[in-house]
Amino acid sequence: MKVFGITGWSGSGKTTLMVKLLPEMIGRGYSVSTMKHTHHRFDLDRKGKDSFEHRQAGASEVLVSSSNRWALMHELRGAPEPDMDELIAQMTPVDLLLVEGFKGRHYDKLEVSRQATGKPMRCREDKEIVALACDSAVEGLDIPVIDINNIAAIADFIVARCELEGGHNDPT
Repeated sequence: MKVFGITGWSGSGKTTLMVKLLPEMIGRGYSVSTMKHTHHRFDLDRKGKDSFEHRQAGASEVLVSSSNRWALMHELRGAPEPDMDELIAQMTPVDLLLVEGFKGRHYDKLEVSRQATGKPMRCREDKEIVALACDSAVEGLDIPVIDINNIAAIADFIVARCELEGGHNDPT
């Protein structure tokens, strides 16, 4: 499973890019999953639901299933947060795993940058950023700069960088 990251400041358009990139990659015949790290507390459940009550009662894991989807919630209960590799091991293998977050982890990333955010580009210091997707011309970088609105070009870059095979547009 190839792992490739999407990084950038809050408000830069990471989620917007991911939402456009997913159908492009899937349309090319690749299976794609995503993983997002957040520094904020989050909950998939809400009070009053059975699964919420199971967790509140102390269950280590709660699996919820229906004919449309299933989700496994694992409570850490004070244990350390698993690292990226441990989490990846829990996922079903796919051609490409797109990751948002886990900035301290070593893997290739594309930085999303918009001039309107007024934030500095991280790619000037972070050597694991292998390309920049932005909405303005940028000079003096030794990595590819791709128009943030050119989803096909971004997908082409990821396919080449990750050496993805098996998509229906792959000549092999």
